[in-house]
Amino acid sequence: MDSLGIPVGVTSVVGSGGKTTLLRALAEELVAHGRSVILTTTTHIMPFEGIELVSSPDEASLGRALARAHVACVGSFSENGKFGPSPLPVERLAELADHVLIEADGSKRLPIKAHAPYEPVVPSCSARCMLVVGASGFSRPASESAHRPELFCARAACAPDDLATPELVARVVARECQEGLLAPDVVVVNQAENHELLDLARRLAAELHAAGLELPVWAGSIRDHDLQRVG
Repeated sequence: MDSLGIPVGVTSVVGSGGKTTLLRALAEELVAHGRSVILTTTTHIMPFEGIELVSSPDEASLGRALARAHVACVGSFSENGKFGPSPLPVERLAELADHVLIEADGSKRLPIKAHAPYEPVVPSCSARCMLVVGASGFSRPASESAHRPELFCARAACAPDDLATPELVARVVARECQEGLLAPDVVVVNQAENHELLDLARRLAAELHAAGLELPVWAGSIRDHDLQRVG
């Protein structure tokens, strides 16, 4: 995970199939290296078990939370037990901790997705934008594996019952980059926990590169802190 090279400042995580897991894994590794970390969202997230929630705009409260554990989740309580955007501006959060890690869109726990025109919500101060793709969505019908399948199919030029191959996923990512919806600087293919899924991740990387997106692509298991460069 260290190889992902998380810079000081703001990092946004978008996509599907492991964003929250990636945020926690990155926070754990950064804290282990003596860094302070704020987790937050520009949309909605579920609270992180074992990580203190700070919903007050009082900077002193956040400072005390960071002093205790070097990591805190900052946001506002929302409906259904979710946590919404921070009461403090993201730019200010970046002055209070070494790293601010942001979940910048939702995916309803599905492995792949297409973005609506109003997302992802990536702050202009974000130094890095990481796109997560869930390998468990490959080779399943788009109607089952994609969040917003109608948008996915329109951008991939496929039918709802067509399998969401790496080629179709790459086509959607490339289209969204062309339309200005996405601007990732790295792709992480999560859930690629065997040779077959790693090969599918390599196909995705090859298709992205063929589409002119020279993005580094990593694949493996975020949960196991085991990623390798595949493209």
